[in-house]
Amino acid sequence: MVNQSSNNSYTSGDAELAHIAVEHLSLTIGAKATNAILRDISFAVECGSLVGIVGPNGAGKSSLLRAIYCHRYDQPASLAGQVMIAGHPVHLMSRRERACKIAVVLQESALPFEVTVREVLATGLTPRKPLLSFTSKDDTRLIEGIAADLDLTRFIDRDFGSLSGGEKQRVLIARALVQQPQILLLDEPTNHLDIQHQIETLSLVRSLGVTVLLTIHDLNMAAAYCDQLLVLNKGQLVANGEPFQVLTSELIQDVFQVAADVAVIRNTYTHERRIRIAYDMPPSRTIAPGSAGERRK
Repeated sequence: MVNQSSNNSYTSGDAELAHIAVEHLSLTIGAKATNAILRDISFAVECGSLVGIVGPNGAGKSSLLRAIYCHRYDQPASLAGQVMIAGHPVHLMSRRERACKIAVVLQESALPFEVTVREVLATGLTPRKPLLSFTSKDDTRLIEGIAADLDLTRFIDRDFGSLSGGEKQRVLIARALVQQPQILLLDEPTNHLDIQHQIETLSLVRSLGVTVLLTIHDLNMAAAYCDQLLVLNKGQLVANGEPFQVLTSELIQDVFQVAADVAVIRNTYTHERRIRIAYDMPPSRTIAPGSAGERRK
């Protein structure tokens, strides 16, 4: 199991945590102005917050993460507006400076050659170390400590390509933590993970105390772990706020086209509000005895 103690091996590389401000961000891919992926998006993120980006497929969630760290596209792209970190425009930062502040875990996990998990984690040291420098004892302790935090010690000398999809995902998150960033951007970090590792990964990410933006499909998980939710639909930001404010039955129906009952639960002692979402599932189709469906069984 993932080590969830408060004394985890990760510490932010800089004393001051970053604050993110996105101002009138629009993104168009391709030559046509009609191919808008993001449309006039503005929001702010407090230092140390865990922010979930939710929305249906094609809403622009992954594109928003890429725009925040100035992703380079293979085709013509037009980006308007700006992203600020602690008052500094991201697009004016060098690639090394961005890598020291922002760590990114995308959904793609393929590597071009055979490497061990330890070697993958060591690449997280690159932004903060001189070219061709050796791995120090402190570096090794950092790598092995983060591997332990994410339940990867038993895999550390195995070939990365031999791991399952969920195991690879945890390795890539661990590599991002080795960077010791101020900001962590995660594109569907719970994808391919079983329920145990979904809970443990989100709990660990929340415990880090750095600013985290992640895309996530499970609205109940998003409500349980996120301080703030951004709801995207058709490239627009349609809701922004705390989960209990944002995730209403009306919004879920409007954005996701699914009927749902949303219960707000208040803790009697802490007065903290949580929500629980139950989806209205269509009735199961009954197959009559002797029907074609029954015979196929």
